[in-house]
Amino acid sequence: MEHQYFKLNKPPRYLSQFIRIQKRAKKLLGDLYDFPEGTMAVGRLDENSEGLLLLTTNGKESDRICRSGIEKEYWAQVDGDISTEAIRKLTEGVEIGLKGGKYITKPCKVKKLYGTPYSEPGWKVRDERHGPSSWVSITITEGKFRQVRKMTAAIGHPTLRLVRYRIGNITLDNMSSGSVEKLDFFDA
Repeated sequence: MEHQYFKLNKPPRYLSQFIRIQKRAKKLLGDLYDFPEGTMAVGRLDENSEGLLLLTTNGKESDRICRSGIEKEYWAQVDGDISTEAIRKLTEGVEIGLKGGKYITKPCKVKKLYGTPYSEPGWKVRDERHGPSSWVSITITEGKFRQVRKMTAAIGHPTLRLVRYRIGNITLDNMSSGSVEKLDFFDA
């Protein structure tokens, strides 16, 4: 059997799974595209997050990407006007809660973005009447549970909108929300 590879621009309000576990109605990835049997998400994006999600029928390749320390770049719209000091803290690593304990994130790349880098329709985020917000690019090599959201909250700038832009060399460029592209393989 030849394995298949896809990239998806996951819209918000979708679960990164194919099987309905909970009784309440939730939108699943299979609602977006007719993926082949055995397709799995490579990593996850929580229901409220959006952006790049890789999918494959190749479990070994999925495991390789999840465990290899490949860079994952997120664009986060955060509450408030983020300062240089807050960016420095994120870059050096911050303490977050993880599995009932505390964890210090690995150093990562962070930069402030000017303007709105991602204009696809998504969650309705409050407007400037309710205070300023900032966009930052955060590139990590790990993937702890809700890590980016916890990191921005730890420095006093909770995430309002979270978009995964890149995994390795694979990006969201030219993909609209909900669109799927078939790939020959993952060059991540």
